[in-house]
Amino acid sequence: MLKKTTVFAMLLLSIALMYACSKTEDEVAPEEKKITFSVPANFPAPAYNFENNTLSNAGFALGKKLFYEARLSADKSVSCGSCHQQFAAFTQLDHKVSHGVNNCQGKRNTPPLFNLAWQKAFFWDGGVKNIETSPLNAITDACEMGTDIQTIVSFLKNTAPYPDLFKQAFGSTEINSQLILKSITQFTAVLVSGNSKYDKVMRKESGAAFTATELAGYNLFKQKCASCHTEPFFTDFSYRSNGLDVVSSDEGRAHITGLATDLGKFRVPTLRNIEYTSPYMHDGRFYSLDEVLEHYNSGVKASANLDGQLTTGIPLNTSEKEQIKAFLKTLTDNEFIKNTLFSES
Repeated sequence: MLKKTTVFAMLLLSIALMYACSKTEDEVAPEEKKITFSVPANFPAPAYNFENNTLSNAGFALGKKLFYEARLSADKSVSCGSCHQQFAAFTQLDHKVSHGVNNCQGKRNTPPLFNLAWQKAFFWDGGVKNIETSPLNAITDACEMGTDIQTIVSFLKNTAPYPDLFKQAFGSTEINSQLILKSITQFTAVLVSGNSKYDKVMRKESGAAFTATELAGYNLFKQKCASCHTEPFFTDFSYRSNGLDVVSSDEGRAHITGLATDLGKFRVPTLRNIEYTSPYMHDGRFYSLDEVLEHYNSGVKASANLDGQLTTGIPLNTSEKEQIKAFLKTLTDNEFIKNTLFSES
C-alpha cells in the first residue's frame, strides 16, 4: 500500500499537470510558445522559406543569443544588437553611420532589420544576395565587428553554454560557420513587422480606420511616393539616385556592379517604422521627416544618375507635408518594437 504522503504528492503532481495543460495562450511564458514564421495576410509569399533551415525554438534562441553576443567582436564590445537596436526598429538610433569596434565609424547608416525574409539582396548597395550569409559583412568589417568567422567558431567551441545550445538546436555539439549563420537567420528572419495601423486598415480589421488627415496623406503618398516606396513593404527594392549630391562621394551600387550608371545609387529604403529609424538616407544626413520631405520639395540635385521621376523634385506645400507625415506614422508597428520575444534576455 502506498504511503499517504506518496499519494498526496502524486495528487499534487496531477493537479499541476492539469493546470499546465489548461493554460491559455496568454498565460504561457514566451519561451514556452512555439516559434513560428507568420506571413501577414496582406503580404505576398516570402523569398526565404526555412526549407533548408528548419525553424525551432532552440535554433531561434541560439540565434538570438548570438545576435546579442558582444564577445564575438574583436574587442568584445560590439554585437549585432549594438547597431540594430529593437527600440529603433533594429537600427541604430541617433547615429548617422554605424559604430563598431574601437569606436570606429563606418560610412553608411545602419539599415533596420525586419521583413528580411522578403528581400533577395541586402545592404544599401545590394552586395549580398543571401540572408544567411549577410552577417558575414558585419563580422569581418574592420569598422563593425572586426573579426572573422573562424575566430568566432573557436570561441564558441570553447565557451559554455554554446556547445550545449548547438546540440539543442542542431542535434550535435559540432559548431561551424554554416550552423552559426543558420541560427542567426532563424532569429532575424522571424523579425516580421506587419501589424501597424496601416496593416490593420488594409486588412479591414474591426475598428481600424485612417483619420481624415491620415487618409489625405495616404492618397498623396500613392500619388507622389508609391512608385518607389511600393506597398506593402514600402520599397520596390530597387537602387536609385534621389539627388542628394551632384556628385556622390559614396559609389553606392556601382561598388558592386562596376557600372558608371550605378554611381550614387542606393537601395530604396522601407518606410515602415520610419517614425523610429532616424537619421535618414544612406549617410544619415537628415534627422527628421521634415528635412526628408523638404529635400524632395526643394533640395533634389541634378546628379548624372538622378532618377527620372525626380527631375522636378516632389512639390509639397506645408499642409501636404503634414498629411504625409501623419500617414507615415501609421506605418509604426508598436507590437513589433515592444515584442519581448525579440529582446535581449
